[in-house]
Amino acid sequence: MPDATYPMLRRRRRRRFRLPATLSAERIRLLAIGLLCLAVVGIGIALASRPSAPNARRSLSNSLTTLRAGNYSAARTNAQAAITAAPNWAIAHAVLARAYLELGDGLAAEAELARAEDAGLPADRLHQLQAHARLLQGDPDGALDEAAQALPRYAGYAARIGALAHASQGDIVGARTGLETLLGRAPNDAAAWTDLGRLRLTAGDVGGAADAAAHAVALAPGEPAALTLQGEVLRSRYGLIAAIPWFEAALARDAYYHPALIEYAATLGDAGRYGEMLAVTRRALLAHPGSPQALYLQAVLAVRAGRIDLARSLLRDTGGAISGLPGSLLLSGSLDYADGKYEQAAVTWRQLVGLQPLNVVARRLLGAALLRSGDPRGALSALQPIGARSDADSYSLRLIASAFSAAGDSVSAASFLDRAAAGPRAPAAVFATDSSIGALMAGASLARDDPTYALGVIRGQLASGDIVGAIAGARSLVAASPEAPAAQLALGDALVAAGRYGEAAPVYARAADLSFDEPTMLRLIDALGRAGRAENAATTLALYLSQNPQSLAGQRLLGHWQVASGEWDAAIETLEGVRRRVGNRDGGVLVDLALAYAGSDDGAIAVRYGRAAYLLSPMSPAAADAYGAALSADGDVVGARQLLDKAVRLAPGDAAIADHRRQLG
Repeated sequence: MPDATYPMLRRRRRRRFRLPATLSAERIRLLAIGLLCLAVVGIGIALASRPSAPNARRSLSNSLTTLRAGNYSAARTNAQAAITAAPNWAIAHAVLARAYLELGDGLAAEAELARAEDAGLPADRLHQLQAHARLLQGDPDGALDEAAQALPRYAGYAARIGALAHASQGDIVGARTGLETLLGRAPNDAAAWTDLGRLRLTAGDVGGAADAAAHAVALAPGEPAALTLQGEVLRSRYGLIAAIPWFEAALARDAYYHPALIEYAATLGDAGRYGEMLAVTRRALLAHPGSPQALYLQAVLAVRAGRIDLARSLLRDTGGAISGLPGSLLLSGSLDYADGKYEQAAVTWRQLVGLQPLNVVARRLLGAALLRSGDPRGALSALQPIGARSDADSYSLRLIASAFSAAGDSVSAASFLDRAAAGPRAPAAVFATDSSIGALMAGASLARDDPTYALGVIRGQLASGDIVGAIAGARSLVAASPEAPAAQLALGDALVAAGRYGEAAPVYARAADLSFDEPTMLRLIDALGRAGRAENAATTLALYLSQNPQSLAGQRLLGHWQVASGEWDAAIETLEGVRRRVGNRDGGVLVDLALAYAGSDDGAIAVRYGRAAYLLSPMSPAAADAYGAALSADGDVVGARQLLDKAVRLAPGDAAIADHRRQLG
């Protein structure tokens, strides 16, 4: 049977369109006209549906709006759109220049100002902007020349740039006076408050900087520069965590504001939030391609990750733009030292010591590099100020001993080896100065407006034993600069040198309120502890660690206190974290770990740490005590008794050591 065909599927016969065999001329003409009309209509529709060219006025209006809102990156983009639509519009070039100035790009700003002038904008309206552009390019003299020519209506802007130009020439006092005078006439100038706050912060007047930053933020709550300054001030006063919301607020206004990105990234890194830090540095490189600050921060991250070659490459990519800054010098020298280039590391670290002569870590590194490069005399010169301190660490003392040995002085080498074996003899003291009191006072009399010289005199008086004179000088400095933490610290140090810990504690507390950094925290805790205020000391440490969770000094101190209070498991967790970061050469950490493991009844591990601590400092009563306690926990009573007897002989007045020996029986 043949297949059935479904009706719906039957093929239909198509009608074919056939042109007539012949077309008249009239029909052909009509057909052509119709096709032409269709083409015209199609072109019209296409043109109507195509995006319109940028509207110059709308783009410029948007640029001005975002500029006032503090979104300088958007202001730049909108001004560029206006110029694309109207290339010869003078005011658009001037607005773009203003956006570049706020973003810190003086070269691009000056180019746009030249275009604005070429397009017809009068030159006398641009002098204050030209001054700003010159200053950003490192030409303070040119900035002052341009500022002097500004019209009276722009006098405030010009005065502000002129003050900053004087500051860049080293006249900080004159710059501050100029800004304070300007604010006396125009107290609502938020930009002037911001500039004054930054100058005060740079000069160490943290209290004054805080006051200026608060004024700036109150007057211009959406200004990224003011918000960034507030973050820096709060980071100095209270710690890392307190600063982060202010940097985030600045970036909420302008997500690509480079100064805020750099400060935010650095703060995140110090707080241990490395993944976020890396993301922010990448954004900074998008905002400012080739940013040396962002590349430096990435190099620091690379070192922490053990990627030395990458760190060296990133530091090289900065092109030397930040080679003279302390952080860059420290990192560059470390990379050279790791690569065995000891002489080059010594050259770099010598620059760092020149910038920061009181930096103990920098001196220690320089001494090590000089010793490894075959210059023991140079190493001794660098390390001598550390060796003169009663609180010198064992590593520095061993370096000094090695330098004396290499120089052929075996007697001095043996003396410093004995000190290294015994460990520090006293708590930290003020760094001594090599200059005579007469020279220091002469320098201070020639620079009465510079408190640095007064601080040098106070250090010299303390080093020479003139405690009364040091206290009097420090009180005068505090009266002259009550908002400067360095002045408060100088007075606290002088009072501690006199043994007046109860009086020193509130002075250090005032310094901590102005700048709660690590040295201030350690001074305050020590003074509180010696004044019998252990609970206040514990509160201070807890507050500091809440803001600076990665602080090695804070974590080390916390672990020590946890051991002292018998919190063995907490102490082990804290101290193991410290040991992983500093290695196995910190005798104090090893001592506390030995005691913590001994207290938690893990004698085998306690012995391992106790033996390591004892080998580092065999004449240290703390190391002998920890090793003895560890042996006792591991069941070696005979060995424990020998070591604890030695610890008692070395420190007969130490109650904790005596208690360990008594418990052994």
